[in-house]
Amino acid sequence: MSPVVKTQYHSWCTGNLSEGCIQCVNGRKLVLFITGLCAQRCWYCPVSEQKFGEDVAFANEWKISDPKNPVELFEEARLTNATGAGITGGDPLVLTERCVEYIKLLKKRFGKEFHIHLYTPLKLVTQERLKKLYDAGLDEIRFHPNIEDKTLWDRLNLAKQFKWKIGIEIPVIPFLEKEMKELIDYAKGKIDFINLNELERSDTQTSHYKIDERNLKQKDAISYGVKGSKELALKLLKYAQSKGLAAHFCTAKLKDSVQMKNRLQIRAKNAKYDFDEMTEEGLLLRGCAYLKQLAPGAGYREKIKQADKQKLLRELEIIRKTVLSKWETPIEIDSEKLRIILPIEFVKKHKLALKKIGVILAIVEEYPTADAIEMTVDFL
Repeated sequence: MSPVVKTQYHSWCTGNLSEGCIQCVNGRKLVLFITGLCAQRCWYCPVSEQKFGEDVAFANEWKISDPKNPVELFEEARLTNATGAGITGGDPLVLTERCVEYIKLLKKRFGKEFHIHLYTPLKLVTQERLKKLYDAGLDEIRFHPNIEDKTLWDRLNLAKQFKWKIGIEIPVIPFLEKEMKELIDYAKGKIDFINLNELERSDTQTSHYKIDERNLKQKDAISYGVKGSKELALKLLKYAQSKGLAAHFCTAKLKDSVQMKNRLQIRAKNAKYDFDEMTEEGLLLRGCAYLKQLAPGAGYREKIKQADKQKLLRELEIIRKTVLSKWETPIEIDSEKLRIILPIEFVKKHKLALKKIGVILAIVEEYPTADAIEMTVDFL
């Protein structure tokens, strides 16, 4: 096995990266959160309280409104130029049939070469479920064994019956070095690779999240990475190398500075209006006109949820027509956030006249994602 080397993605590896990882670091893997249902309660699970335990599905940040007709899934794949998808949860095997359906739909829409991997604990792994996934076209399966309990480790053997890539993916927990080395020993010859994720703290409020009780601290003020995780991961890479096992240490910096950035840049280029400006990080800069009752501020998102959408869209259309009767300019109605989007220079030039129409103006920097989270809102 090749020596441990640092990659261009702020990560380390020995051997080759899996196809799923290669696509991911390039921002070309869609994250398909297929359900928040899960039979396990891992004390380090970062999934938010809005998702965990709920049967909700997301394509990246975009909630799939009807899981039986996942139109958002296909549109998100298009907007991000996705060449593959990673299925996660919760535990996807709680809804194996949904996984099978989505794998088939994605392969049919984007072709057999559209690479799909799935990440699952061992608790619900059976030969029958694995066969359904394999027959549907799953290319790569990644298991998340319970590091502190060997009871179900033998289920890794079930995956060897199928001609797909098999991996293990686990967070690197600083005080479990012995157990993780034992897992590497056990997995040798049964899997193709192991992914070691830097353990990160989460803002989740789920009751089973106990990272504070384990006395695990952030390594510094700017990272969610846990102190000691990276140091142990580098030791485990050398250990995996000594066993002839391909391994990759995926850092928090990779996820934020490489994978996420690449995906945002792609989506921004595809989702932006011609007049939108784009930052180097892939965020959008745009001029926005808000109705007075729906300007960004305290409770903004909740106000949008509770709003009479059709009534407000009619108001926005009246404003749009008023603007076009006075000026020749690109102008778009945002039906999700119930606002009007305009070129920045136009908003700055005509701010006094626009305010007389009865709108609140701002220059907004926001993510190009479906949830369009605002980074900055500068009111004019």
